[in-house]
Amino acid sequence: MAKTPARLNSHALKRHETVVAYLFMLPALFFFAAFVILPMVMGVVTSLFNYTMKNPVSAETFIGLKNYIDLFQDKTFLRAMLNTLILVVVTVPAVTLFSLWVSSAIYQMKEGVRSFFRCVFYLPVVTGTVAVVVVWKWMFDGYSGILNYVLSALGLIDKNIMWLGDTRFAIWCIILIMFTTYVGQPIVLYVAALGNVDQSLVEAAQVDGATDLQVFWKIKWPQVMPTTLYIVVITTINTFQCFSLIQLLTSGGPEGTTNTVMYYLYTNAFSLYKYGYANSMGVVLAIIIAILSAIQFKVMSKDVSY
Repeated sequence: MAKTPARLNSHALKRHETVVAYLFMLPALFFFAAFVILPMVMGVVTSLFNYTMKNPVSAETFIGLKNYIDLFQDKTFLRAMLNTLILVVVTVPAVTLFSLWVSSAIYQMKEGVRSFFRCVFYLPVVTGTVAVVVVWKWMFDGYSGILNYVLSALGLIDKNIMWLGDTRFAIWCIILIMFTTYVGQPIVLYVAALGNVDQSLVEAAQVDGATDLQVFWKIKWPQVMPTTLYIVVITTINTFQCFSLIQLLTSGGPEGTTNTVMYYLYTNAFSLYKYGYANSMGVVLAIIIAILSAIQFKVMSKDVSY
């Protein structure tokens, strides 16, 4: 069947719209390729070389997988990986559950009160990291910190504790700071998600005699699962990439108890100038994050409807 002029014009219009759309996307695609894809490829390639400040990438410095073999024999790296996993295992569930609990308490409040709470919890997110660290560093100060002052006044401690310099408490101090700075965005997202729950289903369940817990578990929870999945994945990625808090507060100490993979990567790249070795850490970290994210999508997306 011969194509009619109208059909030909329709195809021509679609091709024109497609070309125009790609032209509009071209600048973004260029920057994405130049500043995301290309550095990723270069990171993977240079991880196969003994690439340092004195040894550029060349056939003579090619060492294959030696950086990766050395990496898993490096006790400092293994300790940093353990510390990072502790941060993830503790922070991600705590942030998710606390954010859901707070959001469940405030999402039905009046608009002004709800906005106030969202602002309070979101404030650390938009506050500069340095400013947040300065406040927490003062609170954790071993000599004049408010935390020691309050605990001493309550009679809970006999002498001041060097919170960031004590191997027993340092990583938990980092977790506390991460917790307070991470909950802002999840709370805002959960408030919006709970506000979009189908109220007719909630009212029908209440009429049938369902308790608040049953209403939440059977109706609200499935409808906020997409938001939960996003929060869990993003919080996991952010926690694995924790760097600035470590650099500004503890520099990986005391005795390596707060050293993370990202901080150890930074140390090797910009203090020891072992670029190839540092890039191998980045590749391993990216693989771990990708695997965990895939598992989270597989496990949590079963009940998610898009």
